[in-house]
Amino acid sequence: MSEPKGQRRPEASEPGGTVSTEQASTGGCGALAGGAPVSAAKDAGTQAVVQGRVTRNGSAVATGYARLLNAGGDFVAEVPLGDDGGFRFFAAPGDWTVRVLGQGGIRADQGVTAALGEIREFEVVV
Repeated sequence: MSEPKGQRRPEASEPGGTVSTEQASTGGCGALAGGAPVSAAKDAGTQAVVQGRVTRNGSAVATGYARLLNAGGDFVAEVPLGDDGGFRFFAAPGDWTVRVLGQGGIRADQGVTAALGEIREFEVVV
């Protein structure tokens, strides 16, 4: 697709931006494996970020999904786990539950409180 002269296409992290197929998960949902990247200068001060890593016996669990549930237990978002077992959500401030689902019946819930301008990071051991 050609761009009008003098204009550029927005990056994936910018409003109106798109994610290339190389960045998207292969699971068909279109979400970035592990979640969208955090730019410390751009996003950390203006967003409530919930992120972490899923491990089992000290090793990353790379096959599965992390779901974000609101305080009422309702589904809000889902990302496939990254190769390092990582996940990331940009959430509104407040109480959330991260639910991890993986092969072999893996299921674990972890409560977290998101705060504006802070990155809440934790490990989910399954």
